[in-house]
Amino acid sequence: MSQRRIDGRTHILIDAPDDVADRLKDAVSSIIALLDAAPDKPDSDTIPWTEAFPDRHPGHVLAGARYRENMTQKALSALVGCRPSHISEMEHGRRPIGKDMAKRLAAALGTSYKVFL
Repeated sequence: MSQRRIDGRTHILIDAPDDVADRLKDAVSSIIALLDAAPDKPDSDTIPWTEAFPDRHPGHVLAGARYRENMTQKALSALVGCRPSHISEMEHGRRPIGKDMAKRLAAALGTSYKVFL
């Protein structure tokens, strides 16, 4: 792939096999259309999700991830090494999820630990 600038525009040359060239062209066209449709700045009407959903907490993410994996609280507690009641308390926001526990939960549920913090 090479590129060069001419008159404020960038020309990109991509060397691709014939069997993928049309798909590549369509993909680039789709990306350009998305970029043209995307606003340069967020709407002034937008608000952070924490304001829109003030009752949400990391426990909701935990419950959703556990549900996605079709796992019971008891099964998850066995994987992360805690009591099932601790999982319930975390899911209901009555017990904080520390960094160590977040990492253990993430490993068991196949996600990033950061979603639980």
